[in-house]
Amino acid sequence: MESIYWVMAWACHRKCKHCYEDRFRPYVRGALEAVLAEAERNAPRIIANLPETMTYLDMTDPRADGTLPRKVGRVILSGGESLMDPVRERVTYPVIEQLMAKYRDAGGVKIVVQTTGDLLTPEIVDDLLARGVWMISVASIDDYHVGLEGEAKQKAFIAKLTAMFEAAGMSESGIASHTRKWLDEPGPLFSFFGASPDAWIGKIWPRGRGWANGLSTATIADNFCARWSGAANFLNHGYSGSEVSIEPDGAVYPCCLKTKLPIGNLTEEGLIEILDSLAGDAVYEALNAGQPQRMGLADGWSIETFLEKSRTTDPKGKPYANLCIGCDRFHEEVLAPRIEAAAARRRKLKVAAE
Repeated sequence: MESIYWVMAWACHRKCKHCYEDRFRPYVRGALEAVLAEAERNAPRIIANLPETMTYLDMTDPRADGTLPRKVGRVILSGGESLMDPVRERVTYPVIEQLMAKYRDAGGVKIVVQTTGDLLTPEIVDDLLARGVWMISVASIDDYHVGLEGEAKQKAFIAKLTAMFEAAGMSESGIASHTRKWLDEPGPLFSFFGASPDAWIGKIWPRGRGWANGLSTATIADNFCARWSGAANFLNHGYSGSEVSIEPDGAVYPCCLKTKLPIGNLTEEGLIEILDSLAGDAVYEALNAGQPQRMGLADGWSIETFLEKSRTTDPKGKPYANLCIGCDRFHEEVLAPRIEAAAARRRKLKVAAE
């Protein structure tokens, strides 16, 4: 696959008001131990059920003869905060080591560690690079992160971290160029982004605390499904554009925003088997095409019906409409039995193979 976005543990040292997930927050004592134990328990099982190779054929970069180059995909390790103590030692470092071992003789893998950046030290940077991390991605450059409000603070923060990264021999990624060429850059790299107005997540997903706080400014015209981190191309494993998202319990989703229900669980079955079981299903093919408004056509939901279902009132009492809302309602009203049926078919095939 090209990309896997893995939320390894829920623990975070922040509770940002724009966050797409309520479970990203500080945990203490027994609650912290519970989320750490969940991550430790499930990580090896998840890794065992990831694809045998993390390479893909890049359809956006064909050779002169029309053949496609095979490139190395990436696993983005996130949270929560993947570098907070004790998540870093008990979860993040072991996961990096296990991923590197799994793919070392299978074409390789590019490991991206996503972080707010404020916990980084030269020692942690060295630890990550020693384990083969390809990129450290700082995802907090916006006004929603306390202490980073305003351009002056953000510039100073970027300058501080840039100096730290460059001292460790890292180079700034070309990710800001909005082309795919940065994917071919040799590591180690660093990058910066955030939920700024000009970013692809700048309008704030209708999820989590961002939704509860009435911060999403997306309209019916903002199709998150068709953007990177949406569901578009998720079924096309083996080719460019395919990405899925994983939660700490192994639940897997076709987009980072997360559909209302997962498509399977990686503690129980392989990712490729899950994806292949959904290929040809009209609902998931619509999501794969980045056209969620078409996901109900085979079930009596016209596009007009879907758009009507996409209208709601946000928690602050404002009229709101976005395709993600329609997707949520379709899951609630129609899709749950189909997901279970697909899982049952996979279980039957597994039993037959045994």
